[in-house]
Amino acid sequence: MALAVTTGLHQLGAAALAALYRSGDASPVEATQAVLGHIARWEPHLQALYAPDADAALAMARASEARWRAGTPLSAIDGVPCTIKENIATRGVPQPMGTAATVLRPAPEDAPPAARLREAGCVFLAKTTMPDYGMLSSGLSSFHPLTRNPWDLRMNPGGSSAGAGAAAAAGYGPLHIGTDIGGSIRLPAGWCGVVGFKPSLGRVPIDPPYAGRVAGPMTRTVEDAALMMAVLSRPDWRDAMSLPWQDLAWTDLALPGDAPFAGLKVGLLMDAGWGDAVQPEVAAAVRAAAQAFALAGAAVEPLAPFCTREMAEGLDNFWRMRSWLDMEALPPERREQVLPYIRRWVARGAELGGPEVFRGYSQMAALRDAAVAACRPFDLVLSPVSPMPAFPAEQASPLDDPQRPFEHIAFTLPYNMSEQPALAINCGYTAAGLPIGLQIIGRRHDDLGVLRAAHAYEGLRGPQRAWPAPPGR
Repeated sequence: MALAVTTGLHQLGAAALAALYRSGDASPVEATQAVLGHIARWEPHLQALYAPDADAALAMARASEARWRAGTPLSAIDGVPCTIKENIATRGVPQPMGTAATVLRPAPEDAPPAARLREAGCVFLAKTTMPDYGMLSSGLSSFHPLTRNPWDLRMNPGGSSAGAGAAAAAGYGPLHIGTDIGGSIRLPAGWCGVVGFKPSLGRVPIDPPYAGRVAGPMTRTVEDAALMMAVLSRPDWRDAMSLPWQDLAWTDLALPGDAPFAGLKVGLLMDAGWGDAVQPEVAAAVRAAAQAFALAGAAVEPLAPFCTREMAEGLDNFWRMRSWLDMEALPPERREQVLPYIRRWVARGAELGGPEVFRGYSQMAALRDAAVAACRPFDLVLSPVSPMPAFPAEQASPLDDPQRPFEHIAFTLPYNMSEQPALAINCGYTAAGLPIGLQIIGRRHDDLGVLRAAHAYEGLRGPQRAWPAPPGR
C-alpha cells in the first residue's frame, strides 16, 4: 500500500475510504488505527470523547475487513469510523446525559441511530460529550471535561452536540451523529465549520422520541451526511413519531447544469424577529452565500421575520417547568451536582402556574404554523445558523446568562417545531479565523432537496481553509 494513502486515512471521507476498502488499497483496520493515532494527538486538547474503546473499535474493524475481503460488506459505510453522541444509547455503555447527577448504568440495547450504524458495519470509536441534559449550546458539563473548539482552543464548540462538532472538525473519522431539539446539531456544526443536518422530524427514528427532537449527521462534507442518512433513516418501531420509510436516493446529490438553482425561489432571512442581532461578519458571509445561490440561477428574495418574543419565552417557560420537575425528582445531593447555570435556569419553574405552562406549550404549535406559512412561498430558505461566531469555552452560552438563555437560537429553533429539514454548512470565517455557518432550510419532508442544495453550494463556495491540526504540529 502506498505511504501517501496510509498517512492520510484519517482525513478521508466515507466514500473515499469505502473505495479503498473495495480495491484493497486500504483496510478498515488501517483506517481505524490511523484515526485512533490522530485522536491521541488531539484529544488531550479537545476533550471531545466519552467512553473511547480502542480495543472494541479494532475488533469491529477486523470484522469489517473480513467482510470486505469476502466481498460481502454490510453497507456502503461498512468499516468507516464513527462517533455517537452520548445520549444515543449504545449497548453496554452508561449514559451520563452530560451531568454528574446521573447514576451510571450500562444501556441494555442500542437506540435506533446506533443500531442502524452497527447494522451497517460502522466502527464505533467512542461516544461524544454533551452538556448537562443537553440543555446548553456549549461544551460545558458537570460530568465531562470542558470540550473545546479545534479552530481556537479558547473557544466553545457549541452544543449540545459539543463533542460531535469538535470531533468532526478535528478529523476524528468522517462520521459523527448528534441530536437536535433547538439547534444542537446545527449550532456546533456552524461554530466548528462542518456540515450538520437536522432532518425532518421522524425521518431518523430515535428513542425516546419527543416534540422537535431529531438525530442527524455531523460530517465534513454533504456527501458523507447523505451516506449516513441512507443508513440512519431505516425504520425502527420504537419511534412512534417516525415517518413511513421511503427509499430515497440519498446519494443522488447532483443538480444538473451550470446554474444548479435555476428556477428555484429562495428566501433570505436575516432578522429572526427576536434574539441577538446578527453580527456584521456573520451577516456579510451569509449574504455572500445568498449571492452565490443567485448567481447559480436562484431568485433570492428577503423573508420578513415570522417569530416573536412571545413564542420564544413561552417555550422557555414550558422547558423550564419540564426540567424543574425532572430535577425536583432527584435526591438533593444529586440535584446539587447539576451545573449551577442549569439550576438557576430551571428555578423559575417553581414559580410558574398551569396557565403559563399551557400557554408556553402552545407556542410549539404557534412556531410550527408561523414557520411553515413563512417558508411556503419558497423552495429553500437561507439564514445564519447563529447571530455570532463561537464564544469563550468556559461560558454556558454566548450571553452566559440563564435568564436570557435562548437569544442565540432564534434562527434554529423554529424548524424543530415546524419539523422542517435544516442544514448548517460553512460559508466563511471571521477575521479571527472562526467559522461562520449558513443554514439551508427546506419544506417539510424535503430532506433530499436540502442535501442537494447544500452539495451544490459546496461546489460554489470555493476552496475552504485547511482543517485545524493538533497543537504542536
